[in-house]
Amino acid sequence: MTRVVQKFGGSSVADAESIKRVARRIAATRRAGNEVVIVISAMGDSTDDLMDLALKVSPQPAPRELDMLLTTGERQSAALLAMALSDLGVPARSYTGSQAGVITTAAHGNARIIDITPGRVEKSLSAGNVVIVCGFQGVSQTTKDVTTLGRGASDTTAVALASALNAQYCEIYSDVDGVFTADPRIVPEARRIPEISYEEMLEMAACGAKILHLRCVEYARREDVPVHVRSSFSDNPGTWVKDLADIKKGPAMEEAIISGVAHDRSEAKITIAGIPDAIGRAAQIFGIIADAGINIDMIVQNASRVMDGRTDLSFTLPMSDGRTAVEALRAARNSLGYEQLLYDDQVGKVSVIGVGMRSHPGVTSTFFRALADAGINLQMISTSEIRISVVVAAEEVDEAVRVAHTAFGLDSEGEAVVYAGTGR
Repeated sequence: MTRVVQKFGGSSVADAESIKRVARRIAATRRAGNEVVIVISAMGDSTDDLMDLALKVSPQPAPRELDMLLTTGERQSAALLAMALSDLGVPARSYTGSQAGVITTAAHGNARIIDITPGRVEKSLSAGNVVIVCGFQGVSQTTKDVTTLGRGASDTTAVALASALNAQYCEIYSDVDGVFTADPRIVPEARRIPEISYEEMLEMAACGAKILHLRCVEYARREDVPVHVRSSFSDNPGTWVKDLADIKKGPAMEEAIISGVAHDRSEAKITIAGIPDAIGRAAQIFGIIADAGINIDMIVQNASRVMDGRTDLSFTLPMSDGRTAVEALRAARNSLGYEQLLYDDQVGKVSVIGVGMRSHPGVTSTFFRALADAGINLQMISTSEIRISVVVAAEEVDEAVRVAHTAFGLDSEGEAVVYAGTGR
């Protein structure tokens, strides 16, 4: 008997009819002779609605109580799905993250999974049940409080459970037919990618592709869990995310240089102008940022100005951390000795990703030429072995994605379908 973990996103269980449709799909999987574990997200925009409600009650909700509130969304959808399966003659049991043995760190709002002790899940499977686990949540190992894992982290719950339960694979269901070469809302001609490596998927997720949570892909790569990304609205084949060595390459795949184009609108740019070009100054700046608990992405330093020995330093960071970073740097102005601090949140990152660029020269030239021909100015550039990222003005992000997609021959003749409109 094959053991499968399936995760259904909020768009897949947005209302009662959607839950019934998902139940029919799960019932078919169960009747095909599989042991099935389900990880479920909150219905539709339930988590956003709960957050809005919390902010109406309190402008700064206590993190512990906020986690207690937000985890109720998944409990609703899990219980409703169990009821729908029962009506189809499929025995099902729903469990919270803590009941399913998801053990986490104590950080409310962004906890990490430390371990999974799936004894209760195993026992329920042995009794012939479909097991439904609330995604996005767990219990702290130290405080025993309910915790949440961050937005989109039901994907991570699913992969972690698949690993702990020795499942053959993990299916992630959303409202698109797999991983595409670009966001189909921006590029309708985007192509579905049949198979993609963990490495490429990691870069795409890190660069803004929302189809899979970054920590989910990290976990899948570390534990070697094959991930099948599919739509709950169709029976199309989807995309397999797996080890590069396990991907079957045909002649067309051998020639592929770029797997996809990703974009991210959630970053901001800070420029510190007129910094004394002295040893240790960069370490001092990024020490301040680190002490504020902020992760940075891209960094660019200009050549030193010969006349006064000063330089400029720019970096990108999550837009949500922009105010905190600016306040921390302003507080340290005297010790840093800079002339001016500039903040810009009207920017976006566009990235081309593919393992093929390791052995193909000219990728950078093709990318930059396409952007130049479209009149798009590059504010920052960053590269890795399989990725090239640029920062452009926010209003030019969509056009940059489209021209890069076309330049690398990724356009298809058909049009990609987004069934529910969210991509989750």
